[in-house]
Amino acid sequence: MATDTLVDDIYHMIDTKEIPEGVPVEQVINDFGENVKEILRNNITEHEFDRRKLRMSNIGKKDRQLWYSYNGYKGEELMPHTRIKFLYGHLIEEMILALTKLAGHDVTDEQKRVEVDGIKGSMDCKIDGVLTDVKSASPYGFKKFKDGSLIDNDPFGYVDQIKGYAHAEGDTQFGWLAMDKTNGHLAYLKYDMADESQWYWTKLNFFSIKDRIKNIKEVVKSKTAPKRCYGHQPDGKSGNMKLGVGCSYCAYKHTCWEDAGLRTFIYSNGPRYLTYVAREPDVLEVDADGIKIQK
Repeated sequence: MATDTLVDDIYHMIDTKEIPEGVPVEQVINDFGENVKEILRNNITEHEFDRRKLRMSNIGKKDRQLWYSYNGYKGEELMPHTRIKFLYGHLIEEMILALTKLAGHDVTDEQKRVEVDGIKGSMDCKIDGVLTDVKSASPYGFKKFKDGSLIDNDPFGYVDQIKGYAHAEGDTQFGWLAMDKTNGHLAYLKYDMADESQWYWTKLNFFSIKDRIKNIKEVVKSKTAPKRCYGHQPDGKSGNMKLGVGCSYCAYKHTCWEDAGLRTFIYSNGPRYLTYVAREPDVLEVDADGIKIQK
């Protein structure tokens, strides 16, 4: 089997309940159960986390964000509802891998440890021999896996992260198996760094992962922070200015935009971070700790 048919094969298995001959169904189910236990256990247990440490999972993040983290700036603590969102994201990803196995595809090298120039990480797996990261995504994020545009809009650094794993493994092909967590739709996006005929080839090979690692090691040791990763943008026709997606999810946004007097307003679709307010929003405002501001 090949990753080209992976999504259709999962859909077919779910729809028909037909599992290919030779698939160890009970073993897959038991492994899934044990992995779910471990995910839950990890999410209710305290863990030491060194923000100053460079990892394969963060080398794709923006330079300024890494500089704040490495230099000991205190980032925002995750809110309980955000921690729950991350928890069910991990559970979804584990479910997707189980479905992949039940659909007859070969899953190997799960959580294999790799290293490039002192930067360590654990890759998700290989599916049918192709290095693969498994992701759950919002509709906005899922679209980039579906149409292949991730390389043009990658605020979380997924491409550099998987390029690091690929370099360690000597692979040129890699991909993402993603699920839209709002509707269950699946997509498999695969890039090939060796195929010069592909539209994305130049962007994918603009710099090597070893160059990226060398650069960020120098950046984080600089005495001054790099320039801001993104500018702010208009908030509709209100005249207000807000942070974009890349900044909104950064734990250091209040430090980074302190000179702008960043304000947080809670809308029905989530928080909106305003750098300039021309028209006062008629919604709840909270401070950097999520506490309601009395007006």
